[in-house]
Amino acid sequence: MSATNTIRAIDATYGSDQNGLVWGYLFAANQPATVVTAEEALAFLAKPANEAAGIFVWLHFSMSNLAGEAWIQQNLQLPDAFYESLLADVGSTRVEQTAESLVAVIHDVLFDFKFDPSAVASTSLYIGRRLVVSARLQPLRSVDKLRAEVRSGHVFRSSVALLSNLLQEQAGVLVDILRQATTRVDQVEDELLARRVAGGRGELGALRRLLVRLQRLLSPEPAALFRLLNRPPDWVTPEDVQDFRQAAEEFSAAMGDAAALVERVKLIQEEMVALVNEQTNRTLFVLTVVTVLALPVNMVAGLFGMNVGGIPFSNGGHGFWIIGFILLILTSVLAYLAFRQRRE
Repeated sequence: MSATNTIRAIDATYGSDQNGLVWGYLFAANQPATVVTAEEALAFLAKPANEAAGIFVWLHFSMSNLAGEAWIQQNLQLPDAFYESLLADVGSTRVEQTAESLVAVIHDVLFDFKFDPSAVASTSLYIGRRLVVSARLQPLRSVDKLRAEVRSGHVFRSSVALLSNLLQEQAGVLVDILRQATTRVDQVEDELLARRVAGGRGELGALRRLLVRLQRLLSPEPAALFRLLNRPPDWVTPEDVQDFRQAAEEFSAAMGDAAALVERVKLIQEEMVALVNEQTNRTLFVLTVVTVLALPVNMVAGLFGMNVGGIPFSNGGHGFWIIGFILLILTSVLAYLAFRQRRE
């Protein structure tokens, strides 16, 4: 196959194989994962459960490849809640128990995330004792980080431990976003202290929209995890429950930091509005003072420019200087009154 044909084949499958599978891993007890194909995964799942105790497989599919969902429906017996999550729009995070398995929908930022509020997508997950299925439409950062851990040889004792690690990676991605956002907010705040607000208002608005969107999508996740901890499936070990609890606590802390950062951005925006109003008021005051100081000159010019009889000092040699002196006195008095009120 030529290079051009290879590139076209990769584009047609969206980085997955002909079955929509992006990657597959087989996890044995206390051993690093090994790569498996879709057919090898089906062969493993066909074995009796007692012959593969402590072993599970993770299959990750791309829903951009239409063959992925068709292959899942034809070869895997998954609950209806999983297929419903594939069709649902981006909503809130949830983790629910169905029979002897778990179905989760978690949100994450895209792999090439650049602080765009729309760059948020979801991953649908099925977690059973022997099988983990994840499906996404676009590459996501936390899932890719989890894959990097698997490829580095990290050992996972169960499918629930894999999910817990994914949730921890998700919390880590959120913490990285908050760290970068905090750095930007610090820079804008420094500019605000230097009374420069021109360049930071738009950036703060974009950061606040992003944080509010992430907060709205991710805030239900800790509550869903804690509900699951109260009544976990029977096959979930106490160690897995502890990992779940740790992931929930880390995510709760990250969401608390996100809420605090949103409030800080809000306060900075209010301070910016106050500073802009102060500058506007100062400009209006200068314009008002100039108008008031020019009022005597305009009135006298209007009166003396009517060209009618009886204009005072019109025949005197010092009339101009007398009128100028009177205008100077009036302008000084008005300036004193205006600036005295300003100081008060």
